[in-house]
This record gives sequence, C-alpha cells and structure tokens, in this order.
Amino acid sequence: MSTEATTKMLAMYKQTPRPTAFFSSQFMSTPENFHNSEAVEIDIQRGDEEVAIAVQSLVSGYNWNSNDLYTNKRFIPPVFKEAFALSAFDMIKRVPGQNPFEDVAFQASAMQQFLAGMLKVQDKILRTVELQAAQALQLGVVTLINAAGTAVYTIDYKPKATHRPTCAPHWDDANATIAGDIESLMDVIRNDGKMDPVISIWGIKALKTALADVAFKALFETRRADIGSIIPMEDRGNGAKYRGTVDIGHYPLEIWTYEGRYKHPQTGVITQYMNPVEVLIMCRGADLRMTWGNVPMILPPEQRVLPFVPPRISRPGAGGMDLITNTWTTADGEQLFGGVSARPLAIPVAIDTFGCLVTGIA
Repeated sequence: MSTEATTKMLAMYKQTPRPTAFFSSQFMSTPENFHNSEAVEIDIQRGDEEVAIAVQSLVSGYNWNSNDLYTNKRFIPPVFKEAFALSAFDMIKRVPGQNPFEDVAFQASAMQQFLAGMLKVQDKILRTVELQAAQALQLGVVTLINAAGTAVYTIDYKPKATHRPTCAPHWDDANATIAGDIESLMDVIRNDGKMDPVISIWGIKALKTALADVAFKALFETRRADIGSIIPMEDRGNGAKYRGTVDIGHYPLEIWTYEGRYKHPQTGVITQYMNPVEVLIMCRGADLRMTWGNVPMILPPEQRVLPFVPPRISRPGAGGMDLITNTWTTADGEQLFGGVSARPLAIPVAIDTFGCLVTGIA
C-alpha cells in the first residue's frame, strides 16, 4: 500500500563473482582436443640426453642404437550437467533492480532470468575446470567430490614422488634452507622433464614466510640487477599477480601469487585453488592439454527458446572451453528449463615438467 511518503528506487547492487582461470589457462585446448568420444588416448615416447661414443677408427663399425619405446595412456573425462528451472508464474514477480510500480514484460523478464541462470551454472562448471587443473599441477591426482564428501571422479596421473617433496627443515623453522629447497626441486624437474623450470606459483603464506627469511630475501637485493628483482604486484590477468624474478642457481625464476577461490562443495568454506603453504614450479611451454568431450543429445534444444542462448559455447586456445547448452519446456509452455553440460579433462601430458614443494609451514 502506498503512503504519503515518497521513495526513490536506486540502482541495484549485484555481486556476481566470475571464476578465475589461472591454472586452467596453463592448459592448451587445440582443435584436436575437442572430441565426440567417450575416452581419449595419448601415445607417449620419451628420450634421454645421451651422447655419442667415439669409435676406434674410420674402419670401425657403427655403435647400434635401439628405437625408443612408447607407452599408451587412456583417460575418461568427467561429466558435468547443471540445470535450473523457471516457472511462468515467476515472470510476474519483480526481478532485482526493477521498479515495483512498472508492469512486468513477461518475455523480457524470462530472458533476463534465463540468461542469469545459464551464466550461474556455466560459472560453476568453469570453477571446477580450474579446480581440476589446480589439482593436476599441485598433486598429480584429480579428485572431485560431492556435497557429502564422496569422491565422484578420480584420476591419478602418477607423478614421481620426487616432484612433491616435503621440505626438511620446514620453512618456518629457524634453520630453513628455502633457496636450497627450491633449487633442489628445480634440478629434479630439469633432469626429468628436460626443460628449464622458470615459473613458480606461490601460496601467499609460503611467500610471506620466504620473504621473512633473511637469506632468501637477500636474493632480491635490488642493487644487483643480475641477481633478481622484486616489484609491486602486477596483475597480468586470470587472477594471478606477477611479483618479480629471482635467480636461484642456474635458473631465473618468475614469482607469481594466486589467490583464486571457490566454495568447497562439502564444507562450504571459501578455499584457495593454490595451497597457501605450497610452491608450484613449472617449465614454460610444457605440454599441458585440456580436452573437451561433446555431450550427445538425441533431439536439439527447444526451438522456441533458442533465441535466449546459443546451443554451444566453444573456444580453443589457452584456457579454452566447450560448453553444451540445452533448453526445454513443458508441453503447456509454463515451465522453462535450462542446462549446461561439459566433459573437460585437464591432462598434464608432460608430467615431469613441474613439481610442488610442501613447505611444512604450520
């Protein structure tokens, strides 16, 4: 009921956090990584850094070499299907930001609410893609759980144990050897992965602890440009910030921090993708692939709803995506449903080109 008092409707406030994609942007979605199959396979052949052995003279025979063997890996991607419903009766209600004294335009309201619902479920899937990539790089094992804490999908890429060492002494101990721990892991990555590790992604607590260490902080002495530099935070997109470069042993190491977050499906706790007390070290240009399986449908989406949303949202490249959208209605046209499905799989093919330090910080 209106009274003599007057009211001004201000612009609405809308908090819609978009998913960050720093870890998933490390994985490449090339056109061949979009497929219609249930599973994907990769043949993997590894060589070593051998040298030729001299023979005694020009008349000596050849040293014979064997062909490198290969292994075959088969992976089945997880399936995601998220949906929502709208009722025709919902269209008569005021949507956020709408003047309560204006007549409702039913179709415009339906489109607004439908697109908001599609964006919400799309972002949920993309956050889980980021979680997949984060687990693959930090743990080498992907475990996706439901609200009860039960694992609904697990895949183990079987990284070497030496690529996830626990620092001893721990980094918050007085006699910690932070630079030495980093260099040791970098040497392991270089020997196994055959590439120079030059990128590090730090949990924020690990970086704070390292910068409190006198020996480690001395590596950032700005008066010696050949040693390293630390700069103010520089945002380079996808939720990560570049913090500077430091020389450790042979390697000029970029330092990044990443505090992208998601709501844990079981506990509801806002959780960081990057473990705050760990350090991930990677090689630039390593073979990390994101594959996307198609989701089959017998019938196309409801034609009357198609103007609301494209039937497929696909993008190749780093941090690519392939989301299959679906729309349908009840026969009487009073219930509208929208859904997004996907079959993404982050595959760290070059499993030996990265490693993660467990710092032991309390």
